[in-house]
Amino acid sequence: MRIAVVGAGTVIFRDEGVGVYAQRYLQENYEFDGNVTLVDGGVLGFQLMTYYTDYDKVIILDTITMKNEAPGTLFNIPGEELLGLGSYKQTAHEVEIVEMLEIAALNGNLSDVHIIGIVPEDILSVKAGLSETLKKAFFDFIAEALRELERSGVTYREKRSGMPLNEVISCYAEPTAPRFVPQ
Repeated sequence: MRIAVVGAGTVIFRDEGVGVYAQRYLQENYEFDGNVTLVDGGVLGFQLMTYYTDYDKVIILDTITMKNEAPGTLFNIPGEELLGLGSYKQTAHEVEIVEMLEIAALNGNLSDVHIIGIVPEDILSVKAGLSETLKKAFFDFIAEALRELERSGVTYREKRSGMPLNEVISCYAEPTAPRFVPQ
């Protein structure tokens, strides 16, 4: 079974980056037996369609906007439950995820997709990192992703030399291009 774990989101908008951080955390801290591909989906949008159609299972790690739910609340939603669910579509990439699911379903090529979502506290601040609420819930988010992999028959082990969450976040907080400094 080919499985893709896709971290979706935008790291420059605080909690919006939790899916990307989670994917990187899994990559840095776990080894998986089986055919598991970890994907930094960021905001690739429709470019992720390949995973939805070419893999047997896709696990999407992302924020999920759910009215009346407290920040940090976790959800594990099968993709077919999101088909036609307008209330999920709150941010631009949520719209893209649902639209990709709908297109793949119409073509008859939809993988077994699960959205592991966490309700964000702050997706408006232009700042890398996570709110304190999501930092506290982060390891429950990771545990749910690992449980979903286990349900698919994947075994895993922790790496001896892993990377703590604060270092994962700092990978995205550092500038990647040299800054222009006037002379």
